[in-house]
Amino acid sequence: MSFFQEYATEIMYASIPITSAIVGWGTNVLALKMTFFPVEFIGIKPFLGWQGIIPSKAKKMASMSVDLWTTKLINVQELFAQIDPEQVAEEMGPQFEQLSKEIMDEFMGVQMPDVWKKLPDGAKKLAYARIRKDMPKVVTEIMTDVKENIEDVFDIKAMVIQRLTQDKSLLNEIFLKCGKEEFKFIERSGLYFGFLFGLIQMAVWYFFPMWWILPLAGLIVGFATNWLALKLIFQPVEPIKILGMKFQGLFITRQNEVSAEYASMLANEIFTFDRIFAAIINGPTKDRFINMIELHAKEAIDDGVGISKPVVKLIAGERNYEKMKDLVVKKTLTELPSSVKPVFSYAEEAMDLETVFRTKMQALSPPEFVGFLRPVFQEDELTLILVGAVLGMAAGFGQLYFVFGGG
Repeated sequence: MSFFQEYATEIMYASIPITSAIVGWGTNVLALKMTFFPVEFIGIKPFLGWQGIIPSKAKKMASMSVDLWTTKLINVQELFAQIDPEQVAEEMGPQFEQLSKEIMDEFMGVQMPDVWKKLPDGAKKLAYARIRKDMPKVVTEIMTDVKENIEDVFDIKAMVIQRLTQDKSLLNEIFLKCGKEEFKFIERSGLYFGFLFGLIQMAVWYFFPMWWILPLAGLIVGFATNWLALKLIFQPVEPIKILGMKFQGLFITRQNEVSAEYASMLANEIFTFDRIFAAIINGPTKDRFINMIELHAKEAIDDGVGISKPVVKLIAGERNYEKMKDLVVKKTLTELPSSVKPVFSYAEEAMDLETVFRTKMQALSPPEFVGFLRPVFQEDELTLILVGAVLGMAAGFGQLYFVFGGG
């Protein structure tokens, strides 16, 4: 008689906690995968298929996240207050030479092409120099206005929602990187808790070998392992002592480490100054920004013309004078994206967003800090737990029929 034949009964009973452990681990792993993947919907909409819970609700998750960031971590007005308008003008300095030449050539080429062609180079250089001289002042004034009215020209929520809905994998990455240790715990805990529950399941089956025991126990194991793992990540929120040992939610105990990872992701993947600038000139508030540029540019032209303004209007005509200003504004707006690029490094250094995010996150109270990852699990948390329960019950039926021959 072989070993397996001699100890068949014992092996069957021993398979119960082992199977329970595998079910606990498998349901937890699957629940996590279903939270984040696939990034795009796979299947036949709307009845058959699946998309990760977080990607499927990217807009809602992005909106929740930015609300959290703007209430707990950043104040847009304070951030832009760190930027010195005169330093911005200085950073853009090398661009002014070419920009002043292009503006003057385009304007004169339209208004007085013959005169401009015949004008000596020395006279042209004087015209270029005059515009070049005024540019730092104009940029300083524009930047000062932007700083004082940043919330009117920069919609931070729109920028974040656009970024995270266009790149759903980035939304996943933020949570996966910051919660990597917690997700590992969820996977491992399914194995440990599943085995412990399996021992109880084995004892119950020994005394009550009824057909429904194993499926019911599988359902309970699938449900309980997911539920317990989620609870231990975030609770207790405040540290408590049991038998001299301190217990606190796993995520909370890693506050400093998570804060550093989270801050790096936000500063380098979302709140870069090139994206902020793109949101200002292309976002829902772009008309306000354009109006601001127009106002300052036209004022600069009037100031530049100075006391000669009536004469210029008389020679060029009122309509042509306004066209001249419109042309200059248009050229300024066209060249602005490339002209402002040298400012990006200075602006990011001045705002120092990574440090701001990190220090403020590390200073949050435990309940506030939990809010940064908890929304991931709160979104359809019950669905994930029920998925674990259903899979556990299915495993229980499988065990009943394939190991115990149908009970």
